[in-house]
Amino acid sequence: MWTALWDQGNQPLQWGVAIGTSLVAAAFDLTGRRIPNLLTGPVMLAGLVWAAAVAGWAGLAEAAVACVALMLPFLVLFVVAGGGAGDAKLMGALGCWLGLINGLVALAAVCLAGIVMAVAFSVAKKRMLTVFRNTAAVVLGLVFMLLARTRQAGMRLSFPAAEQMQTMPYGVAIFVGTCLAAIGVCLWRARVMNAP
Repeated sequence: MWTALWDQGNQPLQWGVAIGTSLVAAAFDLTGRRIPNLLTGPVMLAGLVWAAAVAGWAGLAEAAVACVALMLPFLVLFVVAGGGAGDAKLMGALGCWLGLINGLVALAAVCLAGIVMAVAFSVAKKRMLTVFRNTAAVVLGLVFMLLARTRQAGMRLSFPAAEQMQTMPYGVAIFVGTCLAAIGVCLWRARVMNAP
């Protein structure tokens, strides 16, 4: 059931929409440090409609699950570490189009691109030690929350203040990661299809 969109053979369309959307989002993020709802909302809705049209209820279910799976890590970052809500909505929209398998590959590539970009940003701004301390504080706060089962309000107090956190246009990392995932999946599929 969770491969309905993977099996449709629409990879060029799926990755084309994902790359195009993330490119526009990266441009908005670079210029205004926001990813607009007028971009993510229609793309998400169109992805759900498209998934239902090409694969029926199974496609719609897969698109919805992929939307939540790709959005969830960014929602957690938004709530506990002050990440961007636009990033979460963009990842959800991409999940609607990519489905679960492509979406999880894209999520891994986006996270990798984000880590590389964050390190580059912190080195360029000479804030590596501060970023390391903030990251450690966020991780320890999450671990403490899970072990002690504290409420979110109490947990938030253990995190660094928002002005101490390094910000960056994460839409760029989403675009780069989406491109890398598309290349990887397309090369892998071509190799598997051409295998004897």
